[in-house]
Amino acid sequence: MTNSIYVALDFPNWQETSTFLERNDLKGVPVKVGMELFYNEGLKVIEKLKKNNHRIFLDLKLHDIPTTVMKAMHVLSKLEVDIVNIHALGGSEMIQRAKEGLTNGNPTYDTKLIAVTILTSMDEQMLHQELKLTDNVTEAAVHFSKLAHTNGADGVVCSVHEASAIKKACGEEFLTVTPGIRLSHTKADDQKRIATPGFARQHGADYIVIGRSITKSDHPRENYEQAVREWEEALCN
Repeated sequence: MTNSIYVALDFPNWQETSTFLERNDLKGVPVKVGMELFYNEGLKVIEKLKKNNHRIFLDLKLHDIPTTVMKAMHVLSKLEVDIVNIHALGGSEMIQRAKEGLTNGNPTYDTKLIAVTILTSMDEQMLHQELKLTDNVTEAAVHFSKLAHTNGADGVVCSVHEASAIKKACGEEFLTVTPGIRLSHTKADDQKRIATPGFARQHGADYIVIGRSITKSDHPRENYEQAVREWEEALCN
């Protein structure tokens, strides 16, 4: 097991989540809890996962006026998860207030605040035509990373393909959390900017998130172990 690989628990309820973890001997692995599971089960799902020694990335992508985000983070700080996130697009004051909510809500626990840059489901065409952003994907991701770094975030969610540029712009200590990870024999689904675990580590990722390559496979435990091997062997090649 490694603390750098989070398995995305993209299930609708605790029963399916618990069955998946137990059946595939994945108790205790780091996990990502997203909107569907959290909104359906609430705070109790975090408590249950923590009882089974899972490290948790709470992926709610908060994006609202600064005061609302601050108050929400104040509440979430009590859960003592490892990572929570917001959208960098919320701007400098929102990022600052999010960090304030985490710090003041639970000053004894170091939950990392991560800001989403450009979603891995987006490509350059969408960026230009729908969002009307003139930068290319890497430039936009670096811009939002600098904004997050300046205003107190601990790192960003980004594609693997922008991670090294973000490290160069914000420093090696600035964390990069990279979804869109697929094992070599699995399909991309709705992700456009994807990579393997080994590629991710070699190109600046500190943490990776893997979902369907594990949760939708016929052999989840084997695929998880393969991901760990690829991650751990990457720097040896």
